[in-house]
Amino acid sequence: MSVWIEHCQSRPKLLVVDDQPINIRVINELFRAECDMHMATNGEQAIAISKSLVPDLILLDIMMTGMDGLEVCRRLKSDPATAAIPVIFITAKVDETVEALGFELGAVDYISKPLNPSIVRARVKTHLTLKIQTDYLKGLARLDGLTGIANRRSFDERLAQAWNQACRDGGTLSLLMIDIDYFKCYNDHLGHLKGDECLRQVAQAIAQSVNRPYDMAARYGGEEFACILPDTSAHGAMNLAEQIQDCISKLAIAHPASDISQQLTLSIGVASLQPKIGSKAAELVALADEQLYQAKKNGRNQVHCPAD
Repeated sequence: MSVWIEHCQSRPKLLVVDDQPINIRVINELFRAECDMHMATNGEQAIAISKSLVPDLILLDIMMTGMDGLEVCRRLKSDPATAAIPVIFITAKVDETVEALGFELGAVDYISKPLNPSIVRARVKTHLTLKIQTDYLKGLARLDGLTGIANRRSFDERLAQAWNQACRDGGTLSLLMIDIDYFKCYNDHLGHLKGDECLRQVAQAIAQSVNRPYDMAARYGGEEFACILPDTSAHGAMNLAEQIQDCISKLAIAHPASDISQQLTLSIGVASLQPKIGSKAAELVALADEQLYQAKKNGRNQVHCPAD
């Protein structure tokens, strides 16, 4: 398999949509060594696969029985879940009006039938490379540059999503707010280079503790971190907070300027709510902040949550 771009961490996913199996077989032969190939033979199937799979690129025949390719593209581009997937139309008819309409709908390119393997490979390679580069840059924009975990923007977006999902499902959403104790003293005593390394170590310890794919560990700001925990009770959130405390303790990061220990410690506020439609995620943040304040007020190096 050739490597098209250094930032591609897995095989690109290519969806071929055509009601003629022979065309699907031709494209499959061209790319099966380099891509994970997926096929659909009608518009409804194409839309369903696109929503569940979210391919990196769709090769879409315009002339199909039932729903044609133009309508498929229109529906894909009107759905936020599939709008960003690039679409290349495949057509046997060169019609400037239809071609213009396809670009207006959001297609990125056209390939004419009969298929020329060299042209198909070149155009697919170009658009897959652009897609992978775009995804990589978007990913960078959502990460904290120092620690490598999610940044505040990602946190805000994920919390809103998790809150809305919990409103629909009736689930419990938990949040940890985490602060490094006496971090300013750490920086003043050991210097900012050591401080930056400390932040990286703490961030990675938190991220490694948060191991479910739908949870998120993020740098909230400065020396403060946060963990979003969907479908998690207060008891489960407390257990995770204690695991994080244990992880930091095992790192044994020296903190000679601390007023409570010679090692780096954390204060953690735990909050859990069952979101209701019409309520705001800011309620959960405020509650977690309040618990973090209580943990600090009570002497730091501890986990605090509301009393039952």
